[in-house]
Amino acid sequence: MTFFLDLLFGAVGTGYLVYAKRQHSARFAIAGAMLLIYPYLIDSVFATVAIGVSLTIAPFLYDRLSPD
Repeated sequence: MTFFLDLLFGAVGTGYLVYAKRQHSARFAIAGAMLLIYPYLIDSVFATVAIGVSLTIAPFLYDRLSPD
């Protein structure tokens, strides 16, 4: 089960890195790199989902919650 979740979040991380390179966005680059690395450190399915979803929505929450 975690293998497929790792593939899913790895694909999202790769997409974030491509987007970050095109838009010159450090937020998406950091989130993308973390999405690619963290599955190697986590074995629990619940933790994999929780961390993956958190990292996936983090760049969008930062945009929404940061004061301009």
